[in-house]
Amino acid sequence: MRALLILLMVLSAGPAAAQTRVPASQAEVTLSYAPVVKAVTPSVVNIYAKRVVEARVSPFANDPFFSEFFNMRTRPRVQNSLGSGVILAADGIVVSNFHVVGNATDIRVVLADRREFDAEVVLADPGTDLAILQLSGAPDLPALEFADSDRVEVGDLVLAVGNPFGVGQTVSSGIISASARSGQVGGRPGYFIQTDAPINPGNSGGALVDMNGQLVGINTAIVTRSGGSDGIGFAIPANLVRQYVSQAAAGKTELVRPWAGVTVQTVDGPLAEALGLDLPQGVLISALHPLSPFAVGGLEIGDVVTAIGGLPVDGGPEMLFRLLTLGIGAETEVGFLRDGDPLTATVELAAAPDDPPRRELRIQARSILNGLSAANVNPAVIQELRLPLGAEGVVVTGVEDIAIRTRLRPGDLLRRINGQRIANTDDLRRIAQARVAGYEIEFERGGQRGIVRLRN
Repeated sequence: MRALLILLMVLSAGPAAAQTRVPASQAEVTLSYAPVVKAVTPSVVNIYAKRVVEARVSPFANDPFFSEFFNMRTRPRVQNSLGSGVILAADGIVVSNFHVVGNATDIRVVLADRREFDAEVVLADPGTDLAILQLSGAPDLPALEFADSDRVEVGDLVLAVGNPFGVGQTVSSGIISASARSGQVGGRPGYFIQTDAPINPGNSGGALVDMNGQLVGINTAIVTRSGGSDGIGFAIPANLVRQYVSQAAAGKTELVRPWAGVTVQTVDGPLAEALGLDLPQGVLISALHPLSPFAVGGLEIGDVVTAIGGLPVDGGPEMLFRLLTLGIGAETEVGFLRDGDPLTATVELAAAPDDPPRRELRIQARSILNGLSAANVNPAVIQELRLPLGAEGVVVTGVEDIAIRTRLRPGDLLRRINGQRIANTDDLRRIAQARVAGYEIEFERGGQRGIVRLRN
């Protein structure tokens, strides 16, 4: 209650008020969030999405052995989802969560004034659970402004706006509980703003706003034991959302990520002591691709990156977040320690080079390899499939049709087939076209070697 009263005092005093105090009059006690709510709610929308999924009739339908020999029928089923979204451009650009609208066949967006528009997904990224929608035939719409999410502080007051449980647009209040929470949230790694503002099912994709009515983040997940809000909610920072909106407005259909080309390790207490550091800080570069922009900028294995663009870096997800918010083509100053000495370097951010050419191949042959897809490994492929930086040769990119029997998976590195080294997809094509009685496939998965022996 005291935090609320302090907030109301600050609202009346304006942004120039730097110190807090106990409300001095009844007028200050009765102040309200209503002006902020009225400014924000027209920009928050309800989203209704439908997708058609294939429901398996038989419990054995996903088994490669049974599905090969029996006709495992599927039955189409319509799946509905309900969520929220935020208008971020007057021409109808709306941001929501991927888990709300991803792969949807029919999306309907309802504004606060009850107007309805069809929408389509123009850019989606399941990795960060963001999706950008374009409304059809929408006139000049009330767009929410971005806050600088790097400037939010623990204790700042915020409002969460959305459509929890489908009851209609709802506003809840809270504070910023943590401004740099990295790790696994909702089953995926990332970098989040944590809040205790109640967030419930249906709030996904809604707005987390500050007391200036600006977007701090997009609500995305909660930690709960009951299924409802337990006061631990997470939002995708506005500075990251801004990069998605910018790329969608530029006509991108997939997010182009800056490539770091490094493997890092968080510097904890024991590692800091081993490195001779006074305090645990930054991330240690443990692997570095020769084409990495960090290598080009002069960094080396063993350096400890402490800041990017003047902002601290204390973990791998935080480092990737800092790079992504800067975007392709940006130059940034990287602060790092080498042998304990503080240094800086200028690094130019670029997409992972798709060179040498990946020459993706899908095998179509009268053999057990039919339906196997593979590509030559290069930095772009390494980034897409999250391969080790030192990966080389040929990697499996897809397994369909009869090739399912090989038990290979996307990301497996092919080493030898029938004793012949697989250096590139031309080698794989040549072997697949040969008539043989069977195959002995040597591959690498997660750093471990494996062998599969099969007859045609």
